[in-house]
Amino acid sequence: MLSYGFVKVYVMVKVMAMNSIKSLRGIMITEAMGMVDRRTFSAAAKKKGGKGGAPADAPKVSSLSKEVKSTTTVGGNILKDGTDPKVLADSEYPDWLWHLLDKRPALSELRRKNIETLPFEDLKRFVKLDNRARIKENNFSKAKN
Repeated sequence: MLSYGFVKVYVMVKVMAMNSIKSLRGIMITEAMGMVDRRTFSAAAKKKGGKGGAPADAPKVSSLSKEVKSTTTVGGNILKDGTDPKVLADSEYPDWLWHLLDKRPALSELRRKNIETLPFEDLKRFVKLDNRARIKENNFSKAKN
């Protein structure tokens, strides 16, 4: 007789495999359609220099000075009448900002650890990821195939 844990892992692996196959199928279809739709030109049709402005290989020169680039976040304005925000010193930003890109443990790694010794943040993450996995498992078992 199979244990519940083994069945749970088997179902999760099966769901992940089916999802990856579906996404690959979608990528292959869109790539195939793109190849049919794509228009290309021969190398002889491209002009070097001539009429129409600067050659295509020339680097584009920015109209912003180096001083403006280093003191403002160019393109960071989201308001219609606003201006680009100024770059502040690192000490003026909140502490949590510097930890946004830290690697967080995956569900499989959290399951291997003892739940009672996990820090609060990892415990919250474990509960969230475990609930999400159980919901996916239940939806997969109830789905009409």
